[in-house]
Amino acid sequence: MRIATWNVNSVKQRAPRLLDWLDQRQPDVVCLQETKLADDAFIALLGDELAARRYELAVHGQASWNGVAILSRVGLADVVRGFPGEPGFPQVEARAVTATCDGVRITSVYVPNGRDPESDHYRYKLEWLAGLRDSLRGRPAATVVCGDLNVAPTDDDVFDPASFAGHTHVTEPERAALVELQALGLRDVMRERWPDERVFTFWDYRAGMFHKDLGMRIDLLLASDAVADRVAATWVDRQARKGTGPSDHAPVIMDLDDAPDGDIGPVVPPPSAPAPRRGRTSPPR
Repeated sequence: MRIATWNVNSVKQRAPRLLDWLDQRQPDVVCLQETKLADDAFIALLGDELAARRYELAVHGQASWNGVAILSRVGLADVVRGFPGEPGFPQVEARAVTATCDGVRITSVYVPNGRDPESDHYRYKLEWLAGLRDSLRGRPAATVVCGDLNVAPTDDDVFDPASFAGHTHVTEPERAALVELQALGLRDVMRERWPDERVFTFWDYRAGMFHKDLGMRIDLLLASDAVADRVAATWVDRQARKGTGPSDHAPVIMDLDDAPDGDIGPVVPPPSAPAPRRGRTSPPR
């Protein structure tokens, strides 16, 4: 099974590129963020095209802002929009959607940006991450949480740590919140596979940042042991960031080996050590 996550920065603006990319990469499950469309508008725009490609669709959107979705051609069940106790700013926003796809409980998230460490939006970001963590206690054994986490896990995940000092995405409280989320037994599969490589998923549109490879890694695939142990390959699809009118994010993709027989009953796993690295395929660049 191929699972991908992509902040498309407006489905309406990126629709032709998204459809071409689906045809090229043939993902089984795609988690989208920043769709920026109300649910009915999303379905009107892409419903027929996605159905023709055998994708079922779970959307949780709002006009012009935020928005998440899951596209699946391996089943889509038990859809939940948002999560219990989700904080708002001040109203709850369209930032999380969850569904079961071929036995894996998958959540697509668009974590609040935070704007500035002194702002109310930053405090909202920390509250939102804490709420997400609490909602995942007792999660199914086979779980994936992925999307635009808007947190660079370490200084190795930004092109120049000094230039980010005092800004969001790299502060200790944000990183601590991410660590607490992972402590539920969710592993950063990209960093496990490429522990020493320079890997980014976001590049600002300005000043040729992409061509200079001056980016950040803020789009993550976090997987429980039952999923992470099946990872055969994972990479950043930089080709999707090239050309005319791209998103400022690139898709992140992971391929899974066939699952063993079993169910996805709820568990509360202890924190787990990173799995041994398996054989490489191609680099993430």
